[in-house]
Amino acid sequence: MGDQLSPSAVEASQRVRAVIRRLRRGIAGASDPGDVTLSQATVLTRLADSDGLTTSDLAAADGVRHQSMTSTVAALLDLGLVKRRPDPRDGRRLLVTVTAKGRRHVEAGRQARGEWLAARLQEECTEEERQTILAAMAVLDRLVHD
Repeated sequence: MGDQLSPSAVEASQRVRAVIRRLRRGIAGASDPGDVTLSQATVLTRLADSDGLTTSDLAAADGVRHQSMTSTVAALLDLGLVKRRPDPRDGRRLLVTVTAKGRRHVEAGRQARGEWLAARLQEECTEEERQTILAAMAVLDRLVHD
């Protein structure tokens, strides 16, 4: 990348990142977490998308200390949202997996977040603006799928 970046590329980059940050905050706040903190919800979602992970795996994925993740997992265990089971490949390790209750919690959150964004798009945007957003998303998607 020896070429000089165009002013429009720099401005577009800054605007996209700023909007993504605000969208993430809005989407994250759209679901009622109930008794679950944002960090717990993040771990729960990660587990729902896996076959089980160790506490060390979870800590590394979130960039936190093992001790902090142990506390997060303990809180999720107390709420009945996750359970521990032996790793079938290595019985000395314990995998943390999501329970049926935990999976329902994750799905309810995903639905609430999707509905929030769709409602905001419906309320605040014209059909033409929504079509513009769809076109822009196709361009952004192309950037991340070489």
